[in-house]
Amino acid sequence: MNEPWSKRHKREFKGCEFSLSNSFAEPLSMPELVKKVKDTGDTELIDLYHNHHLEYVPNGGSMDLRKDIARVIYDNKIPVENILVFPGGQAANQTAALAFASGGHSIVFTPGYQSTVDSPHWAVGNQGVTKLQRLPENNWQIVPQQLRGAIRKNTKFLILNEPYNPGGIVMSAELQTEVIAICREHGITILCDEVYRLLEHCDDVQLESMANAYEKGISAVTMSKPWGGCGITIGWLACKDKAMVQKLVDVQYFGTSCVSRASEIQGRMVLRVSGTILRERLSIILSNKTLLQDFIEKRYKDWFDWRRPNAGAIAFVKFKGPWTSAELGKHLAASGISIKPAYCFTDVVVEELDDYFRVGFGERKMPLALDALGKFVDAHEESWVAALAEK
Repeated sequence: MNEPWSKRHKREFKGCEFSLSNSFAEPLSMPELVKKVKDTGDTELIDLYHNHHLEYVPNGGSMDLRKDIARVIYDNKIPVENILVFPGGQAANQTAALAFASGGHSIVFTPGYQSTVDSPHWAVGNQGVTKLQRLPENNWQIVPQQLRGAIRKNTKFLILNEPYNPGGIVMSAELQTEVIAICREHGITILCDEVYRLLEHCDDVQLESMANAYEKGISAVTMSKPWGGCGITIGWLACKDKAMVQKLVDVQYFGTSCVSRASEIQGRMVLRVSGTILRERLSIILSNKTLLQDFIEKRYKDWFDWRRPNAGAIAFVKFKGPWTSAELGKHLAASGISIKPAYCFTDVVVEELDDYFRVGFGERKMPLALDALGKFVDAHEESWVAALAEK
Protein backbone atom coordinates (compact mmCIF):
# COMPACT_ATOMS: atom_id res chain seq x y z
CA MET A 1 0.00 0.00 0.00
CA ASN A 2 1.38 3.41 -0.98
CA GLU A 3 1.71 6.08 1.69
CA PRO A 4 -0.88 8.87 1.55
CA TRP A 5 -0.10 11.31 -1.25
CA SER A 6 -1.31 14.19 0.92
CA LYS A 7 1.08 13.27 3.74
CA ARG A 8 3.75 15.57 2.31
CA HIS A 9 1.17 18.33 1.90
CA LYS A 10 0.10 18.14 5.53
CA ARG A 11 3.73 18.45 6.57
CA GLU A 12 4.70 21.31 4.25
CA PHE A 13 1.55 23.42 4.67
CA LYS A 14 0.95 22.87 8.37
CA GLY A 15 -0.27 26.00 10.14
CA CYS A 16 -0.93 28.12 7.03
CA GLU A 17 -3.20 31.07 7.77
CA PHE A 18 -4.83 31.17 4.34
CA SER A 19 -6.25 27.99 2.82
CA LEU A 20 -6.97 27.37 -0.83
CA SER A 21 -6.62 23.64 -0.17
CA ASN A 22 -9.98 22.73 1.31
CA SER A 23 -12.30 21.00 -1.12
CA PHE A 24 -15.60 21.00 0.79
CA ALA A 25 -18.52 23.39 0.75
CA GLU A 26 -18.85 25.84 3.63
CA PRO A 27 -18.89 23.67 6.79
CA LEU A 28 -22.10 23.44 8.76
CA SER A 29 -22.24 24.16 12.48
CA MET A 30 -24.57 22.27 14.79
CA PRO A 31 -26.44 25.45 15.86
CA GLU A 32 -26.95 26.35 12.19
CA LEU A 33 -28.26 22.88 11.40
CA VAL A 34 -30.60 22.84 14.40
CA LYS A 35 -31.99 26.26 13.47
CA LYS A 36 -32.67 25.19 9.89
CA VAL A 37 -34.54 22.11 11.08
CA LYS A 38 -36.53 24.12 13.64
CA ASP A 39 -37.45 26.62 10.93
CA THR A 40 -39.33 23.82 9.16
CA GLY A 41 -41.55 23.43 12.25
CA ASP A 42 -40.30 19.87 12.76
CA THR A 43 -38.62 19.14 16.10
CA GLU A 44 -38.84 15.33 15.91
CA LEU A 45 -35.22 14.84 14.82
CA ILE A 46 -33.89 17.35 17.34
CA ASP A 47 -35.71 15.48 20.13
CA LEU A 48 -34.39 12.19 18.77
CA TYR A 49 -30.83 13.54 18.79
CA HIS A 50 -31.04 14.42 22.48
CA ASN A 51 -32.79 11.21 23.50
CA HIS A 52 -31.38 8.39 21.35
CA HIS A 53 -29.94 5.15 22.72
CA LEU A 54 -26.22 4.40 22.51
CA GLU A 55 -26.65 0.83 21.29
CA TYR A 56 -25.08 -0.46 18.07
CA VAL A 57 -26.88 0.59 14.91
CA PRO A 58 -27.60 -2.16 12.34
CA ASN A 59 -24.87 -3.20 9.92
CA GLY A 60 -25.19 -1.00 6.85
CA GLY A 61 -27.00 1.77 8.74
CA SER A 62 -30.34 2.32 10.44
CA MET A 63 -33.39 1.99 8.24
CA ASP A 64 -34.65 5.51 8.93
CA LEU A 65 -31.49 7.10 7.52
CA ARG A 66 -31.42 4.75 4.54
CA LYS A 67 -35.06 5.60 3.79
CA ASP A 68 -34.25 9.30 3.88
CA ILE A 69 -31.29 8.80 1.50
CA ALA A 70 -33.43 6.75 -0.89
CA ARG A 71 -36.15 9.42 -0.91
CA VAL A 72 -34.09 12.62 -1.02
CA ILE A 73 -31.15 11.55 -3.19
CA TYR A 74 -32.54 8.78 -5.40
CA ASP A 75 -36.27 9.59 -5.65
CA ASN A 76 -36.95 6.10 -4.25
CA LYS A 77 -35.52 4.50 -7.41
CA ILE A 78 -32.93 2.62 -5.35
CA PRO A 79 -34.33 0.10 -2.81
CA VAL A 80 -33.64 1.08 0.80
CA GLU A 81 -31.87 -2.24 1.38
CA ASN A 82 -29.45 -1.40 -1.44
CA ILE A 83 -28.03 1.62 0.38
CA LEU A 84 -25.17 0.92 2.80
CA VAL A 85 -24.04 3.60 5.26
CA PHE A 86 -20.36 4.13 6.13
CA PRO A 87 -18.34 6.48 8.36
CA GLY A 88 -17.57 8.80 5.44
CA GLY A 89 -16.80 8.25 1.77
CA GLN A 90 -13.24 6.98 2.13
CA ALA A 91 -14.27 3.72 3.80
CA ALA A 92 -17.04 3.33 1.23
CA ASN A 93 -14.63 3.56 -1.71
CA GLN A 94 -12.21 1.11 -0.10
CA THR A 95 -14.98 -1.38 0.60
CA ALA A 96 -16.16 -1.33 -3.01
CA ALA A 97 -12.63 -1.86 -4.30
CA LEU A 98 -12.01 -4.78 -1.94
CA ALA A 99 -15.31 -6.34 -3.03
CA PHE A 100 -14.92 -5.99 -6.81
CA ALA A 101 -11.23 -5.55 -7.71
CA SER A 102 -10.20 -8.96 -6.38
CA GLY A 103 -9.80 -11.65 -9.03
CA GLY A 104 -9.67 -9.32 -11.99
CA HIS A 105 -8.11 -6.35 -13.74
CA SER A 106 -9.18 -2.79 -12.91
CA ILE A 107 -9.06 0.55 -14.74
CA VAL A 108 -8.65 3.89 -12.96
CA PHE A 109 -7.94 7.48 -13.98
CA THR A 110 -5.12 9.77 -12.94
CA PRO A 111 -4.54 12.35 -11.56
CA GLY A 112 -7.21 11.84 -8.97
CA TYR A 113 -8.15 11.49 -5.34
CA GLN A 114 -5.98 8.67 -4.03
CA SER A 115 -8.69 6.20 -3.07
CA THR A 116 -10.16 6.42 -6.60
CA VAL A 117 -6.75 5.59 -8.09
CA ASP A 118 -4.99 3.33 -5.61
CA SER A 119 -7.73 1.31 -3.93
CA PRO A 120 -7.84 -1.62 -6.43
CA HIS A 121 -4.19 -2.31 -5.58
CA TRP A 122 -5.28 -2.96 -2.00
CA ALA A 123 -7.58 -5.84 -2.97
CA VAL A 124 -6.02 -9.24 -2.36
CA GLY A 125 -5.95 -11.23 -5.60
CA ASN A 126 -6.24 -8.24 -7.91
CA GLN A 127 -4.87 -8.99 -11.37
CA GLY A 128 -3.43 -5.60 -12.16
CA VAL A 129 -4.52 -1.98 -12.49
CA THR A 130 -4.29 0.21 -15.60
CA LYS A 131 -4.08 3.96 -15.08
CA LEU A 132 -5.43 6.20 -17.84
CA GLN A 133 -4.34 9.83 -17.95
CA ARG A 134 -6.82 12.69 -17.81
CA LEU A 135 -5.37 15.76 -19.50
CA PRO A 136 -6.28 19.46 -19.78
CA GLU A 137 -6.29 19.41 -23.58
CA ASN A 138 -9.25 17.03 -23.33
CA ASN A 139 -10.90 19.34 -20.77
CA TRP A 140 -10.00 16.69 -18.15
CA GLN A 141 -12.48 14.32 -19.84
CA ILE A 142 -12.21 10.56 -20.28
CA VAL A 143 -11.38 9.49 -23.83
CA PRO A 144 -13.60 6.50 -24.77
CA GLN A 145 -11.07 5.13 -27.29
CA GLN A 146 -8.44 4.95 -24.56
CA LEU A 147 -10.89 3.19 -22.27
CA ARG A 148 -11.69 0.60 -24.93
CA GLY A 149 -7.98 0.05 -25.55
CA ALA A 150 -7.29 -0.60 -21.86
CA ILE A 151 -9.91 -3.33 -21.43
CA ARG A 152 -8.61 -6.89 -21.09
CA LYS A 153 -10.44 -10.20 -21.03
CA ASN A 154 -10.23 -10.18 -17.24
CA THR A 155 -11.22 -6.53 -16.67
CA LYS A 156 -13.86 -6.47 -13.93
CA PHE A 157 -13.78 -3.05 -12.30
CA LEU A 158 -13.68 0.62 -13.32
CA ILE A 159 -13.50 3.62 -10.99
CA LEU A 160 -14.82 7.01 -12.05
CA ASN A 161 -14.93 10.29 -10.13
CA GLU A 162 -17.69 12.52 -11.49
CA PRO A 163 -17.71 15.45 -10.94
CA TYR A 164 -13.97 15.08 -11.29
CA ASN A 165 -11.47 15.84 -8.54
CA PRO A 166 -9.15 17.77 -8.96
CA GLY A 167 -10.52 19.29 -12.20
CA GLY A 168 -13.97 20.40 -11.04
CA ILE A 169 -15.39 19.19 -14.36
CA VAL A 170 -18.32 16.80 -14.85
CA MET A 171 -18.57 14.64 -17.97
CA SER A 172 -21.46 15.12 -20.38
CA ALA A 173 -24.52 12.88 -20.27
CA GLU A 174 -23.54 11.58 -23.72
CA LEU A 175 -20.10 10.57 -22.49
CA GLN A 176 -21.59 8.90 -19.42
CA THR A 177 -23.89 6.90 -21.69
CA GLU A 178 -20.94 5.86 -23.87
CA VAL A 179 -18.80 4.79 -20.91
CA ILE A 180 -21.68 2.75 -19.49
CA ALA A 181 -22.25 1.08 -22.89
CA ILE A 182 -18.57 0.10 -23.08
CA CYS A 183 -18.65 -1.37 -19.59
CA ARG A 184 -21.96 -3.15 -20.18
CA GLU A 185 -20.49 -4.79 -23.29
CA HIS A 186 -17.71 -6.27 -21.15
CA GLY A 187 -19.62 -6.89 -17.91
CA ILE A 188 -17.54 -4.36 -15.98
CA THR A 189 -18.68 -3.00 -12.61
CA ILE A 190 -18.42 0.81 -12.27
CA LEU A 191 -17.78 2.53 -8.98
CA CYS A 192 -18.44 6.26 -9.36
CA ASP A 193 -17.25 8.57 -6.60
CA GLU A 194 -20.00 11.22 -6.70
CA VAL A 195 -18.99 13.31 -3.71
CA TYR A 196 -19.39 16.58 -5.67
CA ARG A 197 -22.69 15.64 -7.27
CA LEU A 198 -25.47 18.14 -6.37
CA LEU A 199 -22.93 20.99 -6.56
CA GLU A 200 -23.16 21.46 -10.32
CA HIS A 201 -22.85 25.11 -11.27
CA CYS A 202 -25.91 24.88 -13.54
CA ASP A 203 -28.68 22.29 -13.50
CA ASP A 204 -28.28 21.10 -17.08
CA VAL A 205 -24.88 19.46 -16.45
CA GLN A 206 -25.99 17.26 -13.55
CA LEU A 207 -25.67 13.56 -14.37
CA GLU A 208 -27.92 10.78 -13.25
CA SER A 209 -26.27 8.90 -10.40
CA MET A 210 -24.34 5.84 -11.54
CA ALA A 211 -26.48 3.69 -9.23
CA ASN A 212 -29.55 4.74 -11.20
CA ALA A 213 -27.92 4.86 -14.63
CA TYR A 214 -26.29 1.41 -14.80
CA GLU A 215 -27.36 -1.99 -13.52
CA LYS A 216 -23.77 -2.74 -12.43
CA GLY A 217 -23.12 0.79 -11.19
CA ILE A 218 -22.25 1.83 -7.64
CA SER A 219 -22.50 5.40 -6.37
CA ALA A 220 -20.27 6.60 -3.53
CA VAL A 221 -21.40 9.70 -1.64
CA THR A 222 -20.37 11.61 1.48
CA MET A 223 -22.02 14.41 3.42
CA SER A 224 -18.77 16.36 3.73
CA LYS A 225 -18.62 17.90 0.24
CA PRO A 226 -22.08 19.07 -0.96
CA TRP A 227 -23.60 19.84 2.45
CA GLY A 228 -20.46 20.83 4.38
CA GLY A 229 -21.19 18.09 6.92
CA CYS A 230 -17.57 17.06 7.32
CA GLY A 231 -17.76 16.30 11.04
CA ILE A 232 -20.89 14.18 10.64
CA THR A 233 -18.74 11.49 8.97
CA ILE A 234 -21.58 9.85 7.07
CA GLY A 235 -21.20 8.41 3.59
CA TRP A 236 -22.83 5.60 1.66
CA LEU A 237 -22.77 3.25 -1.30
CA ALA A 238 -25.86 2.67 -3.43
CA CYS A 239 -26.55 0.24 -6.28
CA LYS A 240 -29.46 -1.66 -7.81
CA ASP A 241 -28.09 -5.21 -7.85
CA LYS A 242 -28.87 -7.24 -4.70
CA ALA A 243 -26.02 -9.69 -5.27
CA MET A 244 -23.58 -6.80 -5.53
CA VAL A 245 -24.98 -5.32 -2.33
CA GLN A 246 -24.39 -8.61 -0.54
CA LYS A 247 -20.73 -8.62 -1.62
CA LEU A 248 -20.40 -5.13 -0.22
CA VAL A 249 -22.10 -6.15 3.04
CA ASP A 250 -19.72 -9.08 3.45
CA VAL A 251 -16.66 -6.86 3.05
CA GLN A 252 -18.12 -4.07 5.17
CA TYR A 253 -18.58 -6.50 8.05
CA PHE A 254 -14.82 -6.77 8.48
CA GLY A 255 -14.27 -3.02 8.33
CA THR A 256 -16.50 -0.52 10.09
CA SER A 257 -19.77 -2.36 10.07
CA CYS A 258 -21.78 0.31 11.87
CA VAL A 259 -21.60 4.04 12.43
CA SER A 260 -22.51 6.41 15.25
CA ARG A 261 -26.22 6.81 15.89
CA ALA A 262 -25.64 10.50 16.67
CA SER A 263 -24.06 10.91 13.23
CA GLU A 264 -26.99 9.12 11.60
CA ILE A 265 -29.46 11.52 13.21
CA GLN A 266 -27.36 14.52 12.19
CA GLY A 267 -27.34 13.06 8.67
CA ARG A 268 -31.12 12.82 8.72
CA MET A 269 -31.32 16.44 9.86
CA VAL A 270 -29.15 17.47 6.90
CA LEU A 271 -31.35 15.57 4.48
CA ARG A 272 -34.49 17.11 6.02
CA VAL A 273 -33.25 20.57 4.95
CA SER A 274 -31.04 19.45 2.07
CA GLY A 275 -32.40 21.87 -0.51
CA THR A 276 -31.82 24.91 1.70
CA ILE A 277 -28.26 23.89 2.57
CA LEU A 278 -27.34 23.12 -1.02
CA ARG A 279 -28.69 26.44 -2.31
CA GLU A 280 -26.72 28.37 0.29
CA ARG A 281 -23.49 26.41 -0.29
CA LEU A 282 -23.78 26.70 -4.06
CA SER A 283 -24.31 30.46 -3.75
CA ILE A 284 -20.97 30.75 -1.91
CA ILE A 285 -19.25 28.56 -4.48
CA LEU A 286 -20.52 30.55 -7.45
CA SER A 287 -19.62 33.87 -5.83
CA ASN A 288 -16.08 32.61 -5.17
CA LYS A 289 -15.83 31.16 -8.66
CA THR A 290 -16.54 34.62 -10.09
CA LEU A 291 -13.61 35.98 -8.08
CA LEU A 292 -11.36 33.15 -9.25
CA GLN A 293 -12.41 33.64 -12.84
CA ASP A 294 -11.44 37.30 -12.71
CA PHE A 295 -8.17 36.40 -10.95
CA ILE A 296 -7.12 33.74 -13.48
CA GLU A 297 -8.62 34.98 -16.73
CA LYS A 298 -8.04 38.73 -16.31
CA ARG A 299 -5.89 40.06 -13.47
CA TYR A 300 -3.19 37.39 -13.56
CA LYS A 301 -3.74 35.70 -16.91
CA ASP A 302 0.01 35.88 -17.62
CA TRP A 303 0.67 33.59 -14.66
CA PHE A 304 -2.28 31.23 -14.41
CA ASP A 305 -4.59 29.19 -16.64
CA TRP A 306 -7.39 26.68 -16.10
CA ARG A 307 -10.21 24.74 -17.63
CA ARG A 308 -13.08 26.61 -16.06
CA PRO A 309 -14.88 24.24 -13.63
CA ASN A 310 -18.57 23.49 -13.90
CA ALA A 311 -19.17 21.44 -10.74
CA GLY A 312 -18.00 21.21 -7.15
CA ALA A 313 -15.81 23.57 -5.15
CA ILE A 314 -12.45 22.81 -6.78
CA ALA A 315 -10.36 23.62 -9.84
CA PHE A 316 -7.01 22.44 -11.23
CA VAL A 317 -4.98 25.52 -12.06
CA LYS A 318 -1.83 25.80 -14.16
CA PHE A 319 1.03 28.01 -12.99
CA LYS A 320 2.77 29.59 -15.98
CA GLY A 321 5.73 30.94 -14.04
CA PRO A 322 9.23 29.48 -13.56
CA TRP A 323 8.37 26.98 -10.79
CA THR A 324 6.71 23.58 -10.65
CA SER A 325 3.58 23.35 -8.53
CA ALA A 326 5.62 21.74 -5.76
CA GLU A 327 8.10 24.64 -5.82
CA LEU A 328 5.28 27.16 -5.94
CA GLY A 329 3.71 25.40 -2.99
CA LYS A 330 6.85 25.72 -0.87
CA HIS A 331 7.05 29.46 -1.54
CA LEU A 332 3.36 29.91 -0.81
CA ALA A 333 3.59 27.90 2.41
CA ALA A 334 6.38 30.21 3.56
CA SER A 335 3.91 33.06 3.06
CA GLY A 336 1.14 31.27 4.95
CA ILE A 337 -0.90 30.22 1.90
CA SER A 338 -1.96 26.62 1.31
CA ILE A 339 -2.66 24.99 -2.07
CA LYS A 340 -2.68 21.35 -3.23
CA PRO A 341 0.27 20.72 -5.63
CA ALA A 342 0.08 18.05 -8.31
CA TYR A 343 1.84 15.47 -6.10
CA CYS A 344 -1.34 15.24 -3.98
CA PHE A 345 -3.14 13.50 -6.86
CA THR A 346 -0.65 10.98 -8.24
CA ASP A 347 2.31 8.87 -7.20
CA VAL A 348 4.20 9.98 -10.33
CA VAL A 349 3.82 13.56 -11.51
CA VAL A 350 4.12 13.52 -15.30
CA GLU A 351 5.66 16.49 -17.08
CA GLU A 352 2.34 17.68 -18.54
CA LEU A 353 0.90 18.13 -15.04
CA ASP A 354 3.94 19.33 -13.11
CA ASP A 355 2.70 22.94 -13.20
CA TYR A 356 -0.82 22.21 -11.92
CA PHE A 357 -2.21 22.70 -8.44
CA ARG A 358 -5.70 22.40 -7.01
CA VAL A 359 -7.57 25.22 -5.35
CA GLY A 360 -10.74 24.97 -3.30
CA PHE A 361 -13.34 27.74 -3.33
CA GLY A 362 -16.23 26.46 -1.24
CA GLU A 363 -15.77 28.52 1.92
CA ARG A 364 -16.89 32.03 2.88
CA LYS A 365 -13.33 32.89 3.90
CA MET A 366 -11.88 31.93 0.50
CA PRO A 367 -11.71 35.58 -0.76
CA LEU A 368 -9.22 36.37 2.01
CA ALA A 369 -6.94 33.57 0.80
CA LEU A 370 -7.31 34.71 -2.81
CA ASP A 371 -6.38 38.24 -1.81
CA ALA A 372 -3.27 36.88 -0.05
CA LEU A 373 -2.38 34.97 -3.22
CA GLY A 374 -2.76 38.13 -5.28
CA LYS A 375 -0.35 40.01 -2.99
CA PHE A 376 2.10 37.11 -3.31
CA VAL A 377 1.94 37.32 -7.11
CA ASP A 378 2.41 41.09 -7.06
CA ALA A 379 5.51 40.66 -4.94
CA HIS A 380 7.06 37.99 -7.16
CA GLU A 381 6.08 38.65 -10.76
CA GLU A 382 9.08 40.88 -11.54
CA SER A 383 11.44 38.07 -10.50
CA TRP A 384 9.35 35.57 -12.45
CA VAL A 385 9.68 37.63 -15.62
CA ALA A 386 13.45 37.72 -15.17
CA ALA A 387 13.66 33.99 -14.47
CA LEU A 388 11.65 33.10 -17.58
CA ALA A 389 13.80 35.42 -19.68
CA GLU A 390 16.90 33.46 -18.64
CA LYS A 391 15.42 30.12 -19.74
